[in-house]
Amino acid sequence: MERIQSINLARIDWCCADRGMTREELAREIDIAPATFAKAMAGEAGLTFNQLRKLAAFFGRGTLFFLEPGPVNEAKVHSPQFRTLANQKPELSHRMKLLIERVEQQRAIFLALREELDPAEVQRFSPPDLAGLSIPAAAKRVREWLGLADRNDFESYRQAIEAQGLLVFRSNGYNGKWQIAKESPILGFSLYDPECPVIVVKKLDSDARQCFTLMHELGHLLLHRASSIDDEGDLYAPDGEEREANAFAGHLLVPDAFLLSIRDDECPADVAGFDDWLEPQRKAWGVSGEMILRRLMDAGRLPKAAYAAYRQWNRLRVIPEKDGGSREYRNREPRHIFGDGYVRTVLDAMNSRRITLAKASSYLDNLKITDLHKLERFYAGV
Repeated sequence: MERIQSINLARIDWCCADRGMTREELAREIDIAPATFAKAMAGEAGLTFNQLRKLAAFFGRGTLFFLEPGPVNEAKVHSPQFRTLANQKPELSHRMKLLIERVEQQRAIFLALREELDPAEVQRFSPPDLAGLSIPAAAKRVREWLGLADRNDFESYRQAIEAQGLLVFRSNGYNGKWQIAKESPILGFSLYDPECPVIVVKKLDSDARQCFTLMHELGHLLLHRASSIDDEGDLYAPDGEEREANAFAGHLLVPDAFLLSIRDDECPADVAGFDDWLEPQRKAWGVSGEMILRRLMDAGRLPKAAYAAYRQWNRLRVIPEKDGGSREYRNREPRHIFGDGYVRTVLDAMNSRRITLAKASSYLDNLKITDLHKLERFYAGV
């Protein structure tokens, strides 16, 4: 089989260094015998096109990237937002870095399609002025900006944020390129951009935890005008910008006025009963019992010891994981991953013949054409 000799080997080494791996590890990942790969890297033998394609796919690059002469221009390959996240979490996995890059590519697709349709109807990102406001006051202003009702869940929060010109992605629960691995500590990240910021939330069994991550990331975007990537530890950080984002999320999801509906005289003596005590509020606001208890503690209405005891009890609780379910509604998965705003934009571009059916399929997680037509009918209500 013919081998390609004109490969820029320095670019392969750059990609290995960028992902923190050795040549030998790369060879195993792309299923090439280490000895064969070593000869290729020594310039003694090239790679077949299929081998080069597998290598390029592993790094999330096009094959031409490895055929171009000259060194890699990192400023062009990695956006400032990507570098910000990588610097915050140097231990990010290869898979996580690829996901961040895919999100950036999806945003670029969305913006290009949006401008081609009808720029006059585009909802531009125009954040409220929060300068000089306390965290509770900033949360109140943002809640008004989003137009939130008193009852919400993850989807209504997501739609309110998307209506203000942001994108909200949620990772897929199935193993694949849009999944944040279950074993990963990462719960979400945000990519700041003055034109169209993106929030990515990890798919979890608990919608309440997803809601908090969503608003935590929104806090970074609106308060700090910065990109961020967060794990469990960040969502309990005692100081700095993480603490501000946590406080912002808490006041946005549970304003002070909401706490008035909770009767302290009904608080159970046993922390195991706290969730039942707060069940009406948890369901109405789309938040966890712990979230409400933290707000009550900060308001001086719950002893710190009771909050700590609940957290300890909750941590030791064994909650059975939900199974993966079926993929009967594969046609709706792009909506769950990318949100209504993104999906509608792709479908509008396809229906106005600005992109082909095949291109629309590739933008929607490579939906089969039959599933793409089902998705169209779903939006048409038929």
